[in-house]
Amino acid sequence: MGRLHSHRHGKSHSIRPSTLRAPSWITQSPKEVEELVVKYAKDGLSPSQIGIKLRDQHSIPLIKPITKKSMSQILKENELVSEMPEDLENIVNKAVGLQKHLRENKGDRRNVRSLELIEAKVHRLSVYYKKIGRIPQNWKYKSVVAQLE
Repeated sequence: MGRLHSHRHGKSHSIRPSTLRAPSWITQSPKEVEELVVKYAKDGLSPSQIGIKLRDQHSIPLIKPITKKSMSQILKENELVSEMPEDLENIVNKAVGLQKHLRENKGDRRNVRSLELIEAKVHRLSVYYKKIGRIPQNWKYKSVVAQLE
């Protein structure tokens, strides 16, 4: 979903491990990895922040080959899933920040277009999450673009 409205290719990113086996250097048991995930989630970290912390501090590249469960399954079992998915929340926060910028800078026409593109992403993601039942069917993103033009 990331670079949909961009002319760049976006080749610069980290690459996931290719094998689905647990690496040999991992000393933690699956139970210990699950406990780490739950601990970090209770500390208020998002799933992507938990993954980065496990990768950087504990040398765990992926959770699923070790625990045989995804991070979302672990969080769901421990009732730590947020009410709004992380990616949708990030895009909504980006749109809100851009709306705030456009209220202060009314002549910034270029970012009016950027706001339209961001809101299109919000709409597409919300349709998907409504279809799979992750957010309520009556969830609606309120737009402020009409007030700007």
